[in-house]
Amino acid sequence: MSRDICVHTWPCSYYLELEKRWIPGKLSLTPLSLKFMTDKTGEILVNFPLSSIIEIKKEASHFIFSSVTILEKDHVKHWFSSLQPSRNVVFSIIEHFWRELLLSQPGAAVEGSSSPATKGKELTCLMACSQKRLEDTTRVLHHQGEQLDSVARGLDKMESDLGVADRLLTELESPSWWPFSSRLWKVPSETKPSAGASVASSKAFGKEGIVIRIPAVISQRTESRVKPGKFTVLVSGLEIHDSDSLLMHRFEREDVDDIKVHTPYEVSIRQRFIGKPDIAYRLISAKMPEVIPILEVQFSKKIELLEDAWMFGSTATASPAEKGYSVWLADPEETEGSCLGCRDGAGEAG
Repeated sequence: MSRDICVHTWPCSYYLELEKRWIPGKLSLTPLSLKFMTDKTGEILVNFPLSSIIEIKKEASHFIFSSVTILEKDHVKHWFSSLQPSRNVVFSIIEHFWRELLLSQPGAAVEGSSSPATKGKELTCLMACSQKRLEDTTRVLHHQGEQLDSVARGLDKMESDLGVADRLLTELESPSWWPFSSRLWKVPSETKPSAGASVASSKAFGKEGIVIRIPAVISQRTESRVKPGKFTVLVSGLEIHDSDSLLMHRFEREDVDDIKVHTPYEVSIRQRFIGKPDIAYRLISAKMPEVIPILEVQFSKKIELLEDAWMFGSTATASPAEKGYSVWLADPEETEGSCLGCRDGAGEAG
């Protein structure tokens, strides 16, 4: 199941309250839970659902070491420090999945703690999901059909223009004394572009219908400075906006050179250039599994599913310890984050 897939694993240290010391290990995030495993023994010290979290903050341990703290409903506070590649990256991604879980349906948010749904409800949910994906696919295919019709009209116009060019070349090759050559200079009225065809063409290419829009955590190229924003799939391309709905970049369909699906929750999009840096964005979102099937339809020849992404369509699950941690690079500057309804504070572990 995609909910059991490890979204990310980060090297870090966990503060063990009973022994008053920091334990090195790895922090693993799945769409529904968070757990910490020690490096030395492989023991799982912490494992709790995201639905039990009431607060996520950036704090300082002993007022020196930057940390991420997580407070559960039973007022148990967890301290994580020495986060790699940076505290800001780990905080942003965990907070994103936590927020999306809070905004989702109550039944989905407490899936691990509630009683399992009946077979009928599961089948109904699968049918509704399949219907939505079929509607999205139909919308994309309909627009592609309109584009093909417009291309056909363009080819007809090109054929007409080639006929005119052929007649003009014939006139140029005719000897000057040929008495009937002058009439060939008159361009037939049928070669004039049709106003109706022009309007129809501009209408077909001017559509900006939104197929789907999701919240995402965005990073440009391989920089570690991440920011929350939105990822929009249009029938004519892709758009990336920041949290203030300001356009960061727009990819036209023909501009996209490759799309790599790293996991069911993480993709990267690139446009290549010669003589200057490529334009590349990396996006991670809890809603990404809804977008990937649409991208497979729109960019079937440009999308690539990497090894971890094949798990999206498989029932097999892998151990989070076997996953590599994120490729986000370290950032020397970190901006202070905030939790829902509160400001960042400074606390002291232990």
